[in-house]
Amino acid sequence: MLRPVKISIITVCYNSAKTIQETLQSVTSQRYPHVEYILIDGGSNDGTQGVIESFGEQVDVFTCEPDKGIYDAMNKGIARATGDVIGLLNADDLYAHADVLTKVAEAFAEQPLDACYGDLIYFASDTPDKVLRYWRSNAFKPGLFAKGWCPAHPTFFVRRNLYDRYGHFDISFKGGNDVELMMRFLEKHHITTRYLPEVMVKMRLGGVSNNSIKGIIEQNRQILQAAKKLGIAISPLSFFFHKVLSRLSQWLSKPKRDHQHAN
Repeated sequence: MLRPVKISIITVCYNSAKTIQETLQSVTSQRYPHVEYILIDGGSNDGTQGVIESFGEQVDVFTCEPDKGIYDAMNKGIARATGDVIGLLNADDLYAHADVLTKVAEAFAEQPLDACYGDLIYFASDTPDKVLRYWRSNAFKPGLFAKGWCPAHPTFFVRRNLYDRYGHFDISFKGGNDVELMMRFLEKHHITTRYLPEVMVKMRLGGVSNNSIKGIIEQNRQILQAAKKLGIAISPLSFFFHKVLSRLSQWLSKPKRDHQHAN
């Protein structure tokens, strides 16, 4: 009998007391039993630590210490993980339903696979059931990153040994670090992936990289620099053109109710 797939979920946080409890509940209410939950706190002083500690043994690893930013903290979590597969969930995001990790485990158990990913919806903090933006993905094909495409990172689950083989987050970049890692894994190293066509994560609108025009421009500039460093040819004009079209479609389209898999 095959050993069950163990999934390590990593949440990094800093002064996230307003949202971290919902994130914790989202993970700890997953029906899949073989889960390791890792919390990496950057030294919060707003009560975040108390919220995390209130979940007791439902949190397997908890560290609270200064870091060099979100992706440095994620690297710390990856280094502590012992699961077969690693997923990262931000401190203000939620899994869309209680069987997300079951679906992930089934995907990895059904076929030889390096990574899987799915869809994501954005919501406003005061209207959690209202879909503001729908990030619908699709199966990966080489060259898609040059057209501004990438999986929604909170839905991206990857085998832990790939981080050992191909590296962790490159913290030399000031933005777009998650895109750089996925581009490195998919476009450069050609890992095997599977797209799961359903909403897996609900994300609050207004994250670090998308809360201002300036932040969006800088993030995309960093992505183009990352592509150059990886030796991946990208035309800036084509990249921005396709990305604008993609983001526009995300604002205009909405998932079907059954596609959301809402509780």
